[in-house]
Amino acid sequence: MARPFRIVSATDAHLAAMLEINREAAAYDLISRRSFKRFVHHEQAVCDVLEAEVSVAGRLEWKTVGYAILLFRKGTKLARLYSLAIAPGYQQLGWGGVLLRHVEALAQEEHSLYLRVDVPNFNHTIEFFKHHGYVKLGLKTAYFDDLGDAFTLQKQLHFFNIQQVPRVVPYLTQTTDFTCGPASLLMALAYFGKPVEAPEFEELEIWREATTIFMTSGHGGCGPHGLARAALRRGLKVELWVSQSGPVMLDSVRTHEKREVMARIQEADMAALRAQKVKVRVGDYHLERLRIDLSTGKLVIALISTFQFDQMKAPHWVLIAAADDEFVYINDPDDDLLPWQSETERQYLPVPNSTFIKAFGYGTARLRTALVLSA
Repeated sequence: MARPFRIVSATDAHLAAMLEINREAAAYDLISRRSFKRFVHHEQAVCDVLEAEVSVAGRLEWKTVGYAILLFRKGTKLARLYSLAIAPGYQQLGWGGVLLRHVEALAQEEHSLYLRVDVPNFNHTIEFFKHHGYVKLGLKTAYFDDLGDAFTLQKQLHFFNIQQVPRVVPYLTQTTDFTCGPASLLMALAYFGKPVEAPEFEELEIWREATTIFMTSGHGGCGPHGLARAALRRGLKVELWVSQSGPVMLDSVRTHEKREVMARIQEADMAALRAQKVKVRVGDYHLERLRIDLSTGKLVIALISTFQFDQMKAPHWVLIAAADDEFVYINDPDDDLLPWQSETERQYLPVPNSTFIKAFGYGTARLRTALVLSA
């Protein structure tokens, strides 16, 4: 029969028990009484204890047999599991997993995207967290009090509920570092029932049609007008939002000759859009407008700066598949996966609204542009 237990908020009355558990179960990373007390009372921390029902002199009492300390940082969507321990005499009962799931639920309630923890290089500890869905991010040498190394592990806590939509927007990875726009358009085409037979060839064909010729360094990317024109050619309806009139991203190159070529090719695209009577709206595309468009079955390709994600300030096209009050969900075609990501985790990737607002804009002129697509 399973032993009764409960999880409660720690108080000063639990300090002695937590200190003892920490010494016995986590001697590599000792926590002082003062630190435990600070965690108990800190507004950005959660310190909870697991109590088991035990018999003492014929009477049933609640005994503290485990604890967990969860930390939050203002302005971020990252929670940190600072410490979790179960008293040695009460291990192998599944209570470590119970406590872990408990703090994960608390982090989700605070809308944390990820939960991160630093653990010693012990096989059983690493396997415990891997069993619960954590992946390795990196190694910190001489991290703990005993100078032992620590592995940083992380788990993604928030995923888009695909049950909310009748159809899932398919995912496609770009095959070159300059075809994020075409790859985003190919995903939209597949969603709207217009898939191509050879996407790896069509990706380059779209790029050839929509390229600005030059941009920053290397091959030029795709401009919004050219990408809109390519979508129109392939049977989609397009509404284009651009925060500034005329040719864009000219400040991404240094020479007058390159700027002149970029302007000329974009002017040709703009003339073609006018001839097709495509709506080109000069102004800011706001989150409210984005949610309205998505709610009517449309998809949106948006140009972002990657600075919020990798500190690189590179222009990057992504496909926006959904949005809610907390997150914008993107299909990111980038093939440069982060250490904890698989390709499927780039599909409906949750981006906090505050982060998306900062990322939605490129260059010194803060160009904000979006293609609103429908069948």
